[in-house]
Amino acid sequence: MKNKFYQYIQNLQDQICKGLEDADGATKFREDIWERPEGGGGRTRVIENGAVFEKGGVNISAVHGKLPDSMQKLFNVGEADFFACGLSLVLHPKSPMVPTVHANWRYFEMYDDNGKVIQQWFGGGQDLTPYYLFEEDAKHFHQTCKTACDKHNPDFYPKYKKQCDTYFWNAHRNEARGIGGLFFDYCKANDDMSMENWFNFVSEVGNSFLEAYVPIVEKRKNLQYTPEQRTWQEIRRGRYVEFNLVHDKGTLFGLKTNGRIESILMSLPPHVQWVYDHHPESGSEEEKLLKVLQQPIDWV
Repeated sequence: MKNKFYQYIQNLQDQICKGLEDADGATKFREDIWERPEGGGGRTRVIENGAVFEKGGVNISAVHGKLPDSMQKLFNVGEADFFACGLSLVLHPKSPMVPTVHANWRYFEMYDDNGKVIQQWFGGGQDLTPYYLFEEDAKHFHQTCKTACDKHNPDFYPKYKKQCDTYFWNAHRNEARGIGGLFFDYCKANDDMSMENWFNFVSEVGNSFLEAYVPIVEKRKNLQYTPEQRTWQEIRRGRYVEFNLVHDKGTLFGLKTNGRIESILMSLPPHVQWVYDHHPESGSEEEKLLKVLQQPIDWV
């Protein structure tokens, strides 16, 4: 399974980068191959200063070795060997009319002393963070997520949408990071789903990403915007940074397993503002977004 999934994310990285380069039209991803001293490595691809994308990354990694102490405590196990691989992407567009997007799909294995797999699971998801709310975009993104889920189980979309709304919650701000999507973790074999079934589901969601995001980019990338709207985007990006550094499990896992710092922190936007006690004007589009972020919405 680990070889099958690693091959899948390599191909998916190529597909997604091509689709995003076509949408940007002005620049290409820069590739960076790296190795982890304790075992494994990855292929980082970063896009910067494009016509559409100010900064973004589409990264894959496959790491293995001894499970670090911090992760032993998290999983409540003793010493063990592990393997983890995944694709993680974040895109920060230049225009505040185009939403930021994040996605990842991952696979994890843990072994006993004889090298036998004792734990294995999938995780992942995709979620949208707009700066200005276009309801038709929110509906399109969520409908694409639901369509992918429904092919495997009609219960998956409502379940994983709710988990996304719960996970991407900036507790110290009491607001959502964005308008959600899907989030699933610890997807293990059970009476209903074999690991092969889980692979089929996770790859279905991964394959839906470009369809979920690129039409929104194409629709919004040429809209005019003001310096004040750009300032709002940078203030909201500050919330994104806060979530990633305070709450995000993937960021913390990477830091605690001695991952490559440049690849882990590629999720951070290049231009951000923290304005003291900032409140948008009453009745404004900015306030409209904040109200939506305070209470998750069923978009489909």
